[in-house]
Amino acid sequence: MTGTDTGPRTPRPPLRVGLVGYGLAGSVFHAPLIAASEDLVLAAVTTGNPERAAEARAAHPGVRVAASPEELWERGADELDLIVVASPNKTHVAVATAALEAGIPVVVDKPLAGTAAEARALAALAEERGLLLSVFQNRRWDNDFLTLRRLLDEDALGEVQRFESRFERWRPQLKGGWRESGAPEEIGGLLFDLGSHVVDQALVLFGPAVSVYAESDVRRPGAAADDDTFLAITHADGVRSHLYVSATTAQLGPRFRVLGQRAGFVKYGLDPQEAALREGLRPVPGTVWGVEPEELWGRLGSGESPATGGGTPVPSLPGAYPAYYAAVAAALRGTGENPVTAHEAAATLDVLEAAKRSAREGVTVTL
Repeated sequence: MTGTDTGPRTPRPPLRVGLVGYGLAGSVFHAPLIAASEDLVLAAVTTGNPERAAEARAAHPGVRVAASPEELWERGADELDLIVVASPNKTHVAVATAALEAGIPVVVDKPLAGTAAEARALAALAEERGLLLSVFQNRRWDNDFLTLRRLLDEDALGEVQRFESRFERWRPQLKGGWRESGAPEEIGGLLFDLGSHVVDQALVLFGPAVSVYAESDVRRPGAAADDDTFLAITHADGVRSHLYVSATTAQLGPRFRVLGQRAGFVKYGLDPQEAALREGLRPVPGTVWGVEPEELWGRLGSGESPATGGGTPVPSLPGAYPAYYAAVAAALRGTGENPVTAHEAAATLDVLEAAKRSAREGVTVTL
């Protein structure tokens, strides 16, 4: 028989996902985005907290709740196609290692590890086992980042000279928990938290870093981990990135300020997707998601301040967090590439470790 088969194809069953951790990252980001994917199904959640277990069952009917990740390993790759690690930072390496050794591909929330060496060891293990290891750098799918990438692709600014990126908050009161812990094993503080986002974005946009300078402070009374940090990166192509992460900013600066030879781009306000997810809204295929109002669009121009109406409004592309898990599913099925590799995460950790040393010793660190 010759010719091309054009008959209907049987839909492939969705890939089964086990989610380790159901705190903020697991419940607000990962579980909703997994559930929104037509190629994935949230099959299991691990949490030792009875309230969180009840919340998971209510939000995702039919999900199996386990008290520990070990219960997932016992069932193994025959019942799960992917493990997502959304537990506290200090557990990332151990849980990811156990999943890979059990033969299950893994997604790990950022930061992948506490050091670049640990990240590269995980990458080597995944490669040895022939398994996917991806890192959840969701801010690559923020509306402002996608819009800026389009402007750079169009050469709308000319050669970029300086990239300023701010992830600032006004949280003068401590919230408690491991993220604010000063214990080294917790991998807390803003440098490794929000810093993982802004450094990753800078490296994606402008390539490898050759030197890093940082100033890191603990501003709030009773705080134990950095809550106000500045990083300056010199990239191999000569671009300088000035990156700010803070919980103590009473007046927020622009999210992006990008200065080129011909024009600059300034964008205020955070991508709306996190706020929407926190409010319980969920992305649904075929519906509007990640769109912000026109008054929040960035402005492109030269010689004037956007604060006084200078420049031309640039429509923001919609944010697209669901695209991350769509890409993961494609990679698992062999029809696409890993959207964020462990080697990319290790390069980000190289910069974060250099920043930590720079702030501690008061020196510029060459990579």
